[in-house]
Amino acid sequence: MAKRTKFSEYKDRYANYRFELSEEGILLMQCHTAGGSLVWDWHAHDDMADAFADVAGDREIKVLIHTGTGANYNADWGRLPNGEWPEEPIYQLMEGEKGLLKLDEKAWYARNLITNILEVDVPMISAVNGPCNLHSEVPLLADIVLASEDAYFQDSPHFPRGQVPGDGQHIIWSFLCGHNRARYLLLTGKKLSAQEALEWGAVNEVLPKDNVLGRAWELARELAKRPPLVLRYTRQLFTNPLKRAFIDELGHGLGRETYAQRQFFPFGGRNDPLDRPWNERPWSGSE
Repeated sequence: MAKRTKFSEYKDRYANYRFELSEEGILLMQCHTAGGSLVWDWHAHDDMADAFADVAGDREIKVLIHTGTGANYNADWGRLPNGEWPEEPIYQLMEGEKGLLKLDEKAWYARNLITNILEVDVPMISAVNGPCNLHSEVPLLADIVLASEDAYFQDSPHFPRGQVPGDGQHIIWSFLCGHNRARYLLLTGKKLSAQEALEWGAVNEVLPKDNVLGRAWELARELAKRPPLVLRYTRQLFTNPLKRAFIDELGHGLGRETYAQRQFFPFGGRNDPLDRPWNERPWSGSE
């Protein structure tokens, strides 16, 4: 999905992603919603795929820093900045043929999100500034992963609330930490602390919250001293094994997740774990 781009073309394109380009060629990509922690909704989800395509197409940058804003790397799924839910949740739109096509569209964006991150041909540093409870594959696809002391990793929107963990969680955690640890993490909904993630090999450094982004800039400036082709070809060297892993299993996982969602909707509710049998009663907007 990547095509040739320039910073001036995409720097103001996305409501949820702020871009800053330093004189050294270091690009900061900061996720947010209205200046606070990113609220994962469908708009932010789809735009992130497109934003990474723009970053991947920018051949002027030398290093990418990817981070969040505020207390969390990301916030809840679909909650508005004031903590409320939209009046018409997407769950109400998932029935029938129209719902099937909507799910397929979201799976298409999910696939492109991973593909476009792996098409970024410069070293990528993730600064996980706080809890990351969904889409942890995004920061974990970086070459260097830094985490704040209060950060944790969790796959809350999939198996804990009745869905198949097919968005790439089943690939990245097995790739980095081993299949047995990955199965446990995904089946139990465990909150993996930053220190545990360091011990598991998913994170490279754990730092005080106020120091995470500064450390990312320090590392980025050191990396940016290398010749541009060295930076690009080294990133390609590191991403090729990941690309092969995701080619083998991403479509498989998304296909199973999408198919199973036909049973999940409209029983599933928002981003809360199931505290009842999945089909005990339908979810309604009045809950």
